[in-house]
Amino acid sequence: MSEILGRIGYNGVAVEEPLAPDALHIVKAYLVHDQVARIRVRGVRDALGHLQAFGLGPIGDLTVREIREEAWLETWKASFNPIRIGAFLVRPTWSDADPGEAVVLSLDPGMAFGTGLHPTTQACLRALSHTDVAGKRVADIGTGSAILAIACAKRGAREVVAVDIDEVAVKEAKANAARNGVTIALSVGTAADLDGTFDVVLANIVAAVLQKIAADVAAHLAPGGRLVVAGIIATEEDETRSAFESCGLQAVAREQDGDWVALELTR
Repeated sequence: MSEILGRIGYNGVAVEEPLAPDALHIVKAYLVHDQVARIRVRGVRDALGHLQAFGLGPIGDLTVREIREEAWLETWKASFNPIRIGAFLVRPTWSDADPGEAVVLSLDPGMAFGTGLHPTTQACLRALSHTDVAGKRVADIGTGSAILAIACAKRGAREVVAVDIDEVAVKEAKANAARNGVTIALSVGTAADLDGTFDVVLANIVAAVLQKIAADVAAHLAPGGRLVVAGIIATEEDETRSAFESCGLQAVAREQDGDWVALELTR
């Protein structure tokens, strides 16, 4: 189906994987709404009809809808409201919401992951709310918007080092660090590129990647240090936990929010 839609799609296709085991994948393609768009759609319908003849499995109906031009940035801003998470108030840069006693994380994530709205990010912020980072050396792996790194810097971490494999994310993260008036050593890289050990290590990524880099992450956790990992779907928790336990770490806390699990581990 991806190949069929890819014939008409602008810059390829997008595949949405379901969280529920019995749900179907959704394959999307975007095409220019011009005079030949209807012909392209009709060609896709015909091709999908032929594909169904092979009996490969359930194939849903093709649906088409027009996406109207919008001021996307303004639309996105309207949906990003201040939110209190543990000891922190995450608010967009254009908000002047009163933080009270909360630590303000002023954020403009741009194209990087991490607005504080996703359950995995919230779980990490709650973990940091009860983790003593004052005077500690902290590493944030897969930093995205740098929201977690900024949170540690604002709570008195002695040094915060953050890496991400995405150059765009690192650029956005540097801008966010400057907006919050904190110093973070940001660079393009992975866990393997970190230097030395850290008292607190954060990795809010996805389970498959966490399992793959577990040894590199564990190698940079100081004795008695605290590791917070998130981005783990509940069905992948046992395998992820085992990956870190095989590196000499032990889970000491767990939080689940819907289908998402966050773990705190120590050596």
